[in-house]
Amino acid sequence: MSKKKQAPEAEGAEEFTRLEPYRRPTAKEWQAELEIKRSTFIGLVRQTPTEASARAFIDEVRDRYPDARHHCSAYLVHQDGAQPIERSSDDGEPAGTAGQPMLEVLRGSGALDITAVVVRYFGGVLLGTGGLVRAYHDATKAALDEVTWVTRTQLELYRVELNHDEAGRVESDIRNAGYQILETDYAAQVG
Repeated sequence: MSKKKQAPEAEGAEEFTRLEPYRRPTAKEWQAELEIKRSTFIGLVRQTPTEASARAFIDEVRDRYPDARHHCSAYLVHQDGAQPIERSSDDGEPAGTAGQPMLEVLRGSGALDITAVVVRYFGGVLLGTGGLVRAYHDATKAALDEVTWVTRTQLELYRVELNHDEAGRVESDIRNAGYQILETDYAAQVG
């Protein structure tokens, strides 16, 4: 959400914003499948802009693959002005062997508003803790490799009022400082 700020020494009308972009997947589901020692790992990734949408996606995957042995998950959700929400679940796998490696892959991608779920169909061969860590890491990475990314830009909105004769110089200063001007209204003060 944009925040409006009034510049204290302003006297005309300029609105400008500071850009703070971050990556997230396009609004579609992405999937990759790996077979490791007869176990099938299905990595699924979706854009989830809220914690509720992340949980809903995890539940949806559980419902879609009800006969799978595990539905491990990890998500990162952007919060304005705060650290992202980070959660992971091993869903019955040994502690730290599934959700945490998945979360590390998501962190490494530089993305936010993203959830990964890896579904495992057990193939009868135990992978050991190292094998599980690699398998969940690789399944998440394979799904991320399929993603088409978009950049979401956070905007902070300011309104500046100034005299007409100062507008050109101030507009140039604002642009040179890395801000984007959305609107200029010269009719606010005539005279």
